[in-house]
Amino acid sequence: MTAGPATSDGWISTFLDAHAAELDAARNTQLAYGRDLKDFAAWVAHRGIGFAAATREDVEAYLVSCDANGLSKATRARRLSSIRQMYRFAHDEGWRADNPAIRIKGPGAVQRLPDALSQDDVTRLMDAARSHGRTDSDRARNTALLELVYATGMRVTELVSLPVSAARGDPRMILVRGKGGKERMVPLSGPARAALAVWLKLRDQAEDKARLAGHAPSRQLFPGPGADGHLTRQHFHLMLKQIAIAAGVSPARVTPHALRHAFATHLLAGGADLRVIQTLLGHADLSTTEIYTHVLDDHLKSLVLQHHPLAKPAKGS
Repeated sequence: MTAGPATSDGWISTFLDAHAAELDAARNTQLAYGRDLKDFAAWVAHRGIGFAAATREDVEAYLVSCDANGLSKATRARRLSSIRQMYRFAHDEGWRADNPAIRIKGPGAVQRLPDALSQDDVTRLMDAARSHGRTDSDRARNTALLELVYATGMRVTELVSLPVSAARGDPRMILVRGKGGKERMVPLSGPARAALAVWLKLRDQAEDKARLAGHAPSRQLFPGPGADGHLTRQHFHLMLKQIAIAAGVSPARVTPHALRHAFATHLLAGGADLRVIQTLLGHADLSTTEIYTHVLDDHLKSLVLQHHPLAKPAKGS
C-alpha cells in the first residue's frame, strides 16, 4: 500500500489526469466525472471521513441520499460509475486495498441490447455481401469487412482503421488497437481468413497500379479517400444498410454495433466463457460484458423446460 493524495481534491485531480491520458477522454466526460466525484467528496467530508476511509456501506448510503434528493436513476448510475472508476484507479495505484464500489449494483435502468441478430440473419448478410458492389474488388472488400467484424467483435472504428500490416501472412490472430490505444489479439475464423486473403490480393493489385501512376502506397487495410486514409465509419454504416436490404433483413436492426453484439451473444450461447468474451471485445470492466448473460439465462431456461422431467406436461393432461 502507498499513501494517496492527502485531500479528496488531490484524489480527483490525479484520477482525472490519468483518465485523460490513458483513455483520451472527451472534455465533457472529464467534467462529468469531476462534478460527480466532488459531490461525493462533499458528502463523505460531511460524515467526517475521506476517500481513503470510505466503505461500501458509505457508498451505498451516498446513493440512497442521492435518491432521496430526487436524482434520476441515470444520474445515480453515472455517479456510481464515476466512484467505481476512481476507486479502481486508487486500487491500481496502491492507495486502497479494495474497491468499495465494485460490487454495488447500479440503480440505473437495465441496459438493453439491440434486437439481437440471429445466426440465420448473419448468414443472409454474409451471402448478400458477396454480391453487393459494382466491382469484384468492392464485393471482396464488403465480404472481408463483414466477416472480420462478425469473427472478431471489433468496434467499427477499430475495423476500418486496421493497418494492412496486421493482415499480412495469413494470420490466425489479428492485433486490434482499441480505446485509449490499448491493444488486444483476437482470433480469426476460417471464413474471415479466406475473405481477407481474397481482398488482400485485389487490394494489392489496385495499389500496384496506383503506385505506377505516381500515388503513394496506402498503409490501411481498407483504403479510402478520407482525411485518415481509410474507409470511414459512415461509409461502412451506409454499406451495411444496403447489404441488409439486399439480404431481406430489416436495415433498422443492422448496425455495426448490432454485429458486435451478435458476435458476443452467439459466442456466449455456444458456451464461451464470459471472461474470454470480455477480452475479445476489449471491455475494461467485466460488468460491461455481463449485459450479455441474458442470452445464457434464456438458454438455460430453454434447457430446463425441454429436458427436466417435472417441466414436461403430464400425459393425458
